[in-house]
Amino acid sequence: MKNEIDTLHGMFCEEALLRNYRPSTIKWWQDAIRMLRGHFGVPGLRSITDITLERLQAYFASKRARVWTADTYSNQYRALKAFLDWCVQRGHLDANPLHAIPRPKLEKKLPKGLTAEEAELVLNYAFYGRAGSAFMRHRNRALLAVMLHAGLRLAETMNLEVGHIDLASRCLFVKCGKGGKDRLVPIGGTLAGYLEKYLAQRTKAGKRCRHLFTTVPDDRRLAPHTLQLLIRKIRKATGVDVSAHRLRHTFATLMLEGGCDLFSLKEMMGHSRIETTMGYLSATIGHLRGQMSKHPLETARNRGQASFSPSPFYPEGFSSTPRFPSSYLS
Repeated sequence: MKNEIDTLHGMFCEEALLRNYRPSTIKWWQDAIRMLRGHFGVPGLRSITDITLERLQAYFASKRARVWTADTYSNQYRALKAFLDWCVQRGHLDANPLHAIPRPKLEKKLPKGLTAEEAELVLNYAFYGRAGSAFMRHRNRALLAVMLHAGLRLAETMNLEVGHIDLASRCLFVKCGKGGKDRLVPIGGTLAGYLEKYLAQRTKAGKRCRHLFTTVPDDRRLAPHTLQLLIRKIRKATGVDVSAHRLRHTFATLMLEGGCDLFSLKEMMGHSRIETTMGYLSATIGHLRGQMSKHPLETARNRGQASFSPSPFYPEGFSSTPRFPSSYLS
């Protein structure tokens, strides 16, 4: 028999579906409320008013002390806050007790990408390093290349359909990306070549699934865990610390190193805020430091075309070496 919390949370999730929230987001909310109820036991939390400040404080303190990182704490906090805020808006609670509990300060981690050499190694291993049919090898390379060459997220890559690829115009359509937003992403010649060869193999294998990336033995959409398994095998074989999201980070850092402007990159990545895209600038600081050698004054000095000796500009008898009273140096 459902209790009040389960009933209200079910209504909350149903309303979110109607508002076009992603299923993965709704599952995240469901997991958070399930974990909270599991902590106190089924009889412990039945009515929505049983979720008190004292119980929430005890719950978060217990989890933080034992197993949760600051990131996990923050994610669980946001998931419960969304539900409790909804309860307040619908009149089921007078106030959200979570507002009295501070969120932890998160460390600012720089997004880490692969080098161009590591990225090439990953793609080459996906194609040449594993036994399999021609269809599988072309699929695996195209799959990873979409994230490396176009910056798509894992879910966006899995949801690509054949009709979303326009090789003539060299662009691909991302439908319902993060936040439910659609976008067009231009693709270069290398990725277009990989996709063209994969589509030829796909046709040859008789695949009719509307999704671009399909399974080998049958004709179903490729599942995310299959991609994760492929990446784990590549990581083990090559020693490259690669992950699905790191492929996307690599796209961003290499684009900036190649001279792409922030606003164009923001649109290609599907970021809502330019500040998110700016985080990649710090990750490319080594490259940016090297670009300083292109400063006109730097190049002039290196060529010996400009002298920085101050002596010609000082009157005769005037020392160019600064002299300070002895009291300044004590």
